[in-house]
Amino acid sequence: MSLLKSYLSFARGERRLSPWMVTYPFGVIARTVVSMRNFAFDHGLVSSVEPVIPVISVGNITLGGTNKTPFVEMLCRMLREAGIPVGIISRGYGGTTLDPVVITSDMIGNGEEDRGSRTAFLREIVGDEPLLLASRLQGVPVAVSKNRLRDIDSLLERNVDFIVADDAFQHRRMGRDADIALVDACCPFGNGWVAPAGILREPPSVLSRASLVVITKSDQVPGEKLDALAGEICRFVPKEKVFFSRLSLPTWRSWNGCWKKGDRKAPGSVIAFSAIGSPESFRRSLEQQGIAIFREHRFKDHHRYRKSDMEELERSLSECGAEAMACTEKDIYNLPRGWKPSREICVPLISTELDDEPRFRAALLEVLRPRIIVASNGYGEDSMGVLLARKLKDRFPCASVSSFPIVGKGEHYIREGIPVDSVPEESPSGGVIKYRFLDLWRDLRSGLLRSIARQMEAWSKLRGAIRTPICVGDVYLLLHSLWGQGQLPVLVATAKTVYLSGHWRLERFLLKHRSRTTWTRDRETADELRRSGARARFDGNPIMDLTCDNTIETVPWGEKGKPGVLLLPGSRRRAYDDVRLLLDAVERLESAVPSAYLMVIAPTLDMEELMASCSGWEPFEETGWKGIRKGACSIRFFFGPLPSVTGDALLLMGLGGTANQVCAGMGVPVVSIEEKGKFVQKKLLGGSELLVPPTAQSLAEGAARILSDGSLRLKMAREGKERLGGPGALDTVVAHAAESMGWDLRCRLFQRLSERWSGL
Repeated sequence: MSLLKSYLSFARGERRLSPWMVTYPFGVIARTVVSMRNFAFDHGLVSSVEPVIPVISVGNITLGGTNKTPFVEMLCRMLREAGIPVGIISRGYGGTTLDPVVITSDMIGNGEEDRGSRTAFLREIVGDEPLLLASRLQGVPVAVSKNRLRDIDSLLERNVDFIVADDAFQHRRMGRDADIALVDACCPFGNGWVAPAGILREPPSVLSRASLVVITKSDQVPGEKLDALAGEICRFVPKEKVFFSRLSLPTWRSWNGCWKKGDRKAPGSVIAFSAIGSPESFRRSLEQQGIAIFREHRFKDHHRYRKSDMEELERSLSECGAEAMACTEKDIYNLPRGWKPSREICVPLISTELDDEPRFRAALLEVLRPRIIVASNGYGEDSMGVLLARKLKDRFPCASVSSFPIVGKGEHYIREGIPVDSVPEESPSGGVIKYRFLDLWRDLRSGLLRSIARQMEAWSKLRGAIRTPICVGDVYLLLHSLWGQGQLPVLVATAKTVYLSGHWRLERFLLKHRSRTTWTRDRETADELRRSGARARFDGNPIMDLTCDNTIETVPWGEKGKPGVLLLPGSRRRAYDDVRLLLDAVERLESAVPSAYLMVIAPTLDMEELMASCSGWEPFEETGWKGIRKGACSIRFFFGPLPSVTGDALLLMGLGGTANQVCAGMGVPVVSIEEKGKFVQKKLLGGSELLVPPTAQSLAEGAARILSDGSLRLKMAREGKERLGGPGALDTVVAHAAESMGWDLRCRLFQRLSERWSGL
């Protein structure tokens, strides 16, 4: 015992010089291991899974002694008072169970009966703290095992809507909706070293990942020390997220082999014994009540008392003449089976009180507000991301929905009023996937690596604060999100398909192990991924969801007797050069097949720069339309969504990517130019797209051929619809998030808490 006291004195920082300084090298090793583990979770190298039910974690960064158990009890009461069925999961320190065991108060007794052999048996299986929580919280199930995720599954069968996880700050494999870290005001960080060289499980800097920090036992230290500790914590946590709590001993009860009915008065003098993480706190709590402590006996945390221990305590009681023995409620569950004291043991029922409970409720409520993010990596993907974000906002009106585009500046999202959390920048190539080494070289010279680093920094600010990210794009975006914030994303895969040689083996491996669910753009690709073990599904082509956006209104623009030709210069920087090619092709086509022309302008393009590329053409404005004219040929400009204007189109001359696919899927034949990216796209679009050499004359001849051959147009239209398939994917993504990922439940509970806690 003296050896343990010596070590604890050193670890808690009470003695600076000690033989235990030899443990410093082990502390360095432990800190390195902890840092590597946290790095792995922060960047998705080790997966963290979001449970289907909301979870609040209560934990700390030291070895015991921060009063987690009474805080968990207080939190559960707070949620139950709001009408929410709550359960607790615990690792059950000192228990032997590996598989989940669920205990409730009725299994322990009503508090007046002898604990009996059943309670003692449960203590062997689940440990002391779960028994204490179950006995104090009537009707709250407590699940105990070594696997917290399995504990959650077992509580779902008990009709629980909310989980409070006891001592789970370090259990990062389990995602959580709120992470509450407790810091002991009396001994916050010990000597500052990680165990075994100190009492820290992790260095204080990890408090930055906490949603809220509560400094416990705030009434047991001087005000200046408390202020200094709060200031130190505010290095890692904003001041508004720091709270204070204190212990309260409102009632006392007596135990003499069973709990006696009713409360009793506090004793005047005691010998105190305890086997808890912070025996000093127990002593100070007794002293604050004016109780004289004649002697004190301390045991190791969770110590299982032997009869010899109790006989020694009774001798000590007789020798010193104290009125009674006193211990904590947790100690009662560690007493020897069948042992009864010669005199009653006095037990204070300890509880936790917050200094500013209304502010704590408001802060916790804001943390529990579902925060959803849609990531995308392309201009076409941004269009789908906007539609998905809008559907998410409609389904989850109380949630905060934002975006994370990594290409361009998020113009699509900004125009729809959707917040942008990333810090993307324009690149010369305007994209991520490079079809030419020259494009990659130009992007690197313009700061591609710097841009990626800034995006990673933006992701890190969201770490732990968002629900499962929804990625609209490719595997690169999935890895970008995973490395940035650590949580397994879901992927709406818009790029790869079996029509384009399918996914590489490495991509299939990543989708199997690092994608929570993947939606593909065709059934065959989903089948390919499922054969590799990935969780893949096909519920319609997400690209074609753009064609059935119910906010889109049809805009007529055709002219009687003239075929309608859509012009699409694209949405990236090269569009300013490509528009010249389209204009030259229009002049040649007009002489062969007079047509009505409409140019769809992407929101990413700067009109002043675009007009500079239209030299030789005169701007005009008439009957609500703007455009350009040259001789008898006029081209109208359209700035809205592409599906609004496809109804009057017989042909698209398109130099875009996703927009070309949308038109083909809507039955509009496409003519484009031969280049590496378009050859890839041709594998997907098949006969619905005609590729010609990149000259104005070739474009005009290809367009004239399609416009002049009705059977060819019909064949191309039919193949485009078959190749692209129908819509429906995005609605299914939202429904899956609502039901299988628990977002509907989270929103309902947030609304209930908002109603109950407003004005408190």
